[in-house]
Amino acid sequence: MKPVINLNADLGESFGAWEMGNDAALLALIDSANLACGFHAGDPLVMRRTLRLAREAGVGIGAHPAFPDLQGFGRRPMSLPADELEAILLYQMAALAGMARTEGLAMGHVKPHGALSNMACKDPALAATVVRAIQTFDPGLILLAPACSELVRAGQAAGLRVVQEIFADRAYLDDGNLVPRSRPDAMIHGAEAALAHVTAMLAEQALISVNGVRLPTPIGSICVHGDSPEAVATAALLRDGLTRQGYRLVSLDRL
Repeated sequence: MKPVINLNADLGESFGAWEMGNDAALLALIDSANLACGFHAGDPLVMRRTLRLAREAGVGIGAHPAFPDLQGFGRRPMSLPADELEAILLYQMAALAGMARTEGLAMGHVKPHGALSNMACKDPALAATVVRAIQTFDPGLILLAPACSELVRAGQAAGLRVVQEIFADRAYLDDGNLVPRSRPDAMIHGAEAALAHVTAMLAEQALISVNGVRLPTPIGSICVHGDSPEAVATAALLRDGLTRQGYRLVSLDRL
């Protein structure tokens, strides 16, 4: 039986007159879409349009909640009381789930965004708050989380179904966290380089850091950031390359 893998992307990140990425093109290439919920990007009209595009493409949809940081695209660290953050996450999940229902879709997963995700990957208490919000909203949702992270451990400890993802276009530190975007080596540039990056990690079932450190992990999904100018080319080459390597690309609920 051929191995299975999922390809996901962060979408719906336009806002008002400001356009981000090419959602329609990416939806033709991916299996799961993580939709912005209005706190770091997106708005009700963008959300509805993206949901309709996802429905037409047959792509699974999930919430991509963030800190309330529209100006900073959700990439600035914030310190919030646990009960406030939990309410913020519930609000965002409810927004996407409700809008999805009006389009005949069901929200199947949750993937935290930006600084919220990065901080929860390192902080067990913050990870527990994120997981508690998901459990409170719907314990049947899949948590899509960065491999080897505290977020993964918190989700598993709470009994959530967790799918561990790697990033096609981001480099890793020796501890498994992402190289900060402030560093020149944070990004993997070019579709060919991204495919090589992913192929190496899948072959070893491990994160591979910029220094060559291997951190063994199961890998269920690969993320392409929709805000990257190379996103469509990268997703297309990944889908083609992985298929040629014998992988079947499937939705998260079929992993």
